[in-house]
Amino acid sequence: MVEWVREEGQSVQLVVMTSTPQHGGDPCPEVIGWSYATTMTAKSDKDILANSMYEDDPNGNSAPATTKDQESDKPEEVLKVTTGATSASNTATTTSPRWGPQNKGAQELASLYSPGKRAQEIICVYTCIGLMIINLVLIVRHLRLERISAAFLSALCGIITADFASGLVHWAADTWGSVESPMIGKNFLRPFREHHLDPTSITRHDFIETNGDNFMVGIPILGYLAHFFYIRSPSEIQQHFGWIAYVFLCSIFVAMTNQIHKWSHTYWGLPRWVLLLQSCHIILPRKHHRIHHVAPHETYFCITTGWLNWPLERIRFWSTFELIIEHFTGLKPRDDDMKWAKKLT
Repeated sequence: MVEWVREEGQSVQLVVMTSTPQHGGDPCPEVIGWSYATTMTAKSDKDILANSMYEDDPNGNSAPATTKDQESDKPEEVLKVTTGATSASNTATTTSPRWGPQNKGAQELASLYSPGKRAQEIICVYTCIGLMIINLVLIVRHLRLERISAAFLSALCGIITADFASGLVHWAADTWGSVESPMIGKNFLRPFREHHLDPTSITRHDFIETNGDNFMVGIPILGYLAHFFYIRSPSEIQQHFGWIAYVFLCSIFVAMTNQIHKWSHTYWGLPRWVLLLQSCHIILPRKHHRIHHVAPHETYFCITTGWLNWPLERIRFWSTFELIIEHFTGLKPRDDDMKWAKKLT
């Protein structure tokens, strides 16, 4: 039997199983769980603080899903129904962390990081850094004062493009596919699953592991740009200098996206210049990114600057695509992500 309860403006599905006592009598309803409807609602500050990682102790949490303060805020009729289910699950919530390095799913995913993957990341990081230096030198060599304004506007567009690209890749990897998928599963989707179970694991990764995949994306773009400088005349380079600035800044911000993402999960020891960029929202701020880390991780996917998160959420960009894909394929959004989230033991 399924009943619906209205809680703080969102639809909550109360799942009730009817059982018959062994010695006869009336059937007894037993609460076996809750599930939230897929209706997209705005996240309040209270929702974010209640469900996302703690800023003061982001990894050491094994707290129950609801606190006493949160329980007191719930409607009385909802509290009565949930009392039995809460008491039955208290043992599990106190011994099984919701996330962090002790989460069994996070530990299993971390163990899948292979030497072959490490080698790929090392090659990509050093190759991309070399191409960054080559292109920067070529850009400085051909820079003219009259091109600065056009280059600035083009660079700004490049940063916005990088932010959207980060959201698109992040949304696709979070929402679709499986760790068991051939080729891409363990190599590219695994870190996304691990990150939701242990959000600050990224802060324990070194520069290579953090940035290897994103630097790989920048290699063909920066390689093409270096080739463009080689085959074009100085006059042609000046003519296309705005486009060059766009491609270069876009590729730089794409390559640095996961480093920026790592900084958004780092709560101590950041350089002052990083804190300044975060406070000015030139790169992804820490508080802004916490909105994404409210289960079920269905919003605010852009993680380079985060500039596009609010407008994309307003037009329901990601949820609309999810509905279309689910309609035509039958695939459930974040199905694999939820599977790993349930691995508490």
